[in-house]
Amino acid sequence: MTSTSPAAAPQKDHGRAGRNLPAAIASAVVLLAAIAASLFFWKTAFMFIVAAAVVVAVWELHRGFQAKAINLPEQPLMAGGVVMVVVAYFWGAPALVTATAVTALVTMLWLLRRGIDGYVMNATASVFTLIYVPFLGSFVALMLAEDGHPSWTDEFDFGVLLGLIAVVMATLGDLCESVIKRDLGIKDMSQVIPGHGGLMDRLDSLLATIAPIWLLLHYAVFT
Repeated sequence: MTSTSPAAAPQKDHGRAGRNLPAAIASAVVLLAAIAASLFFWKTAFMFIVAAAVVVAVWELHRGFQAKAINLPEQPLMAGGVVMVVVAYFWGAPALVTATAVTALVTMLWLLRRGIDGYVMNATASVFTLIYVPFLGSFVALMLAEDGHPSWTDEFDFGVLLGLIAVVMATLGDLCESVIKRDLGIKDMSQVIPGHGGLMDRLDSLLATIAPIWLLLHYAVFT
């Protein structure tokens, strides 16, 4: 008498896109609603969203880098990242630079606890993560803290330039994150956003775009 093994449950077909479209739409609506509500009612509350995004993004990079045996020290990177966002919003770019330098130093000292093996690799990846996520993400705080009011002429002299910068940098940001994932051998940074994958899979373009846009607006329009 022969026994048959139970058939494997069929995988749900999400279509040619390979994504769960209803879940992707629902999660996008929830995230956009939270962002819009915080910006409309109390923009300082948006800093909690930015800080949370930094923490999640660091976690995702820690998870992804493990594919190459790179072990990021999450605690100093997450804590320092939150501090960087906060000081950028309340005290501006000089405070952000100081917080970034202190976080980098603390992170390298933190890694000393692990010993010599892998120190250079982990420290290098940590500083890369620090710049890629918390530092660039903190420019969102700098942008939100701006209180200048550009004139209609400024908005028209610079509108086309801003559009060009956004298109180019968003494309390059997406390319950089794609290269990172290919090098690590992963498809998505995580599955933290249903239907979308990882948070970094949606922040890559923003992280590359926000810094040059803030630089242009701060030094050429808001001053």
